[in-house]
Amino acid sequence: MLPSVHRMRRSPDFAAAVRRGRRAGRALLVVHLRLTGTHDLPLVGFVVSRGVGGSVVRNRVERRLRHLVAGRLAALPPGSHLVVRASPAAATATSPQLGADLDSALRSALRPRGERPAPPASQASVVPGASPAPSLGAR
Repeated sequence: MLPSVHRMRRSPDFAAAVRRGRRAGRALLVVHLRLTGTHDLPLVGFVVSRGVGGSVVRNRVERRLRHLVAGRLAALPPGSHLVVRASPAAATATSPQLGADLDSALRSALRPRGERPAPPASQASVVPGASPAPSLGAR
């Protein structure tokens, strides 16, 4: 469970994270990460709108997200403010699917600006400027 000292509760904190933070969207959720530069504990807030479902579904999605984020607190820089917004598809997603989208979005939001992710292993061995291998079927 996410410790209460890490819960974001104030509306201005939510607004600042969403407006001035880095955004990384995935199919099931969107994360907004604001790096404050302080040495305070990271704060995490959740937004699960009515578009996700009724109150029972929304509370279930929020509980699952709280549990997933609790295991990833160590990856957040000190003083960071993270807002996790669930999309309607999160209502039917499994916890491993939510976790995969959360991990991917956090990696993207934590990546320094301008830095690109490494290419997949299948493309890493291609030498830039080299001519492609001839096709066996081409004449």
